[in-house]
Formats: sequence, structure tokens, C-alpha cells
Amino acid sequence: MNLPPRLHLVEVGPRDGLQNESALIATPDKIAFIDRLSAAGYSTIEVTAFVSPTWVPQMADATSVLAGITRRPGVRYTALVPNMTGLTRAREAGVEEIAIFAAASETFSRRNINQSIDESLTTYAEVTRAALAAGMRVRAYLSTVFGCPFEGDVSVSAVAALTRRLIEMGAYEVALSDTIGIAHPGQIAPVLEAVTKAVPLSQIAMHFHDTRGTALVNVYAAIEAGVTTFDASAGGLGGCPYAPGATGNLATEDLVYMLDGLGIESGVRLADVMTASALIEPFVGHPLPSRVYRATVATQERRQ
Repeated sequence: MNLPPRLHLVEVGPRDGLQNESALIATPDKIAFIDRLSAAGYSTIEVTAFVSPTWVPQMADATSVLAGITRRPGVRYTALVPNMTGLTRAREAGVEEIAIFAAASETFSRRNINQSIDESLTTYAEVTRAALAAGMRVRAYLSTVFGCPFEGDVSVSAVAALTRRLIEMGAYEVALSDTIGIAHPGQIAPVLEAVTKAVPLSQIAMHFHDTRGTALVNVYAAIEAGVTTFDASAGGLGGCPYAPGATGNLATEDLVYMLDGLGIESGVRLADVMTASALIEPFVGHPLPSRVYRATVATQERRQ
């Protein structure tokens, strides 16, 4: 097997995971969760979002969360920013890297952020220019790459063109996102083939949801295609309001377990991630869906 020796994992549980949980998590519990994750060996953790608390009440405490966490050397603590107001708040909170969030389907863009794709890119271009001028790094998400809950199939050429536009405006990386967990491994190579005609593979990351149980096999297909950066969420936290029954993001534990078995280094320690997941689980109101986490908990309970 021609597999890479090392991958980069971006932990998105504190933001993308908790943002889609219905239970409101207290600020001290979020801080404790992030601090536990910081001890697990990550180099990048997306901790919050500077969005309207009216629309996303879970992220209303973004400034307090960033003020309360213990920042470890070598770890980048990032935040999602939708507009200039959010960027100003992020800068004031000491954020050094932001993420912007575009969509590959028109209907999803309008339903999710109340803007057309072009309108959103105009906003993000302004945000990116200001962020770069302030010395901040900018990462981009491109959602609904593998399918839209409203439009169905999404044009691969549109995905490639939008990825190029995000890179050209100044994003150092675009995370191609399977927002509703519909992707299957047969889609990975064709999408990447089209996208890498527009931008270098080194500027592509993948963000999978596990709604249909295909996240890990999609990761494997992407690894074989040369992708080296993947997003994951501790415990499989999160979901998507547009995907009924969604089990959440790809669980970090499941991904790290697979990588460890393949001999691929990530720097992330499985036991420490599970400790963080065990800390946050009582507050989300349901069992975390990570298969590795659930199996480990069951084994421990059986031994007691």
C-alpha cells in the first residue's frame, strides 16, 4: 500500500460538533473540553464561531471561550467567521486563524446563510483581505460538495471553480465538505481529479460526515488519492439540520484508530481524545456515536 507516513487532523468538535448539538453547553464545560483536546496532540483545533447568537445560540460565548482556554504552544486555535463583524470580534479575541464557509449549491447557500453563492464570495473576499492584512491565516470550507439536500447532485466543475475562487481570494486551504453525509468512495477520485486541475492537491482538505456510515472508507479513498489533511470531531459530535437522522461528523476516535492501525502518524493520541469525549458527553444529552468510543466504554463497563 502506498500510504503517507503522516496526516494532519483538524479537530472541529468544539465548533462544528457543538454548534449542531441541541443542548446548550455551559462555557466552563466548553473550555474544559477544549483544554482536554489541547492535551491530545493536535496542531489545529477549531474552537468556536463568531456568528449571530440569534441564529446560533451555542456560539454566543465565543469571546469568553477563547479568553478561558489554556493555549498550548504549537496549537492553532481557529474560529469560523461569516462577515466583517465576526472578523472584528475574532481579532479582538486574539484569534490568529479564521475559517470562512461557502456552499457549492445555490439553494443550500441561500437557506444556510441567506446569500447567493456570488454574494457570499463577495463577503468572504472582503473578510479575507482584511484578515490577511491583519496577519491572520484564512481557511475555507466548501459545503455540499458531494450532494445537496435541496438540489441533489452537485456539478463537479462547479466545485472545482469555487475551490479555485476561494484559493485565489487568499484561503490557504479548502476543506471539501460532505455536509449531509451522502458521499461514497466512488465519488472521491472524480471530485479530486477535477479540483486538482484548478488548485494544487496540497491545498485541499476533506471534511466528511458519517450519516450513511461511509466516512472512514471515504477518508481511505482520499488518502489513496493523496489528500493529507482531514477534519474530524471528538466523539462524532454534531450533525446537520439539513440531514435528518445524521449521526454527526466523522468521529476523531474512529479516524485515529484506523490511522494507528495503518501505521500512519497523526500526532493525536487516541486515549486523550476519548478522555475529552467522556468529559463532554454528559452535557450533550445523548450517547456519543463514535464506534471506537462506544466500544471502549462498553469494554470498560464489562470489566468493572
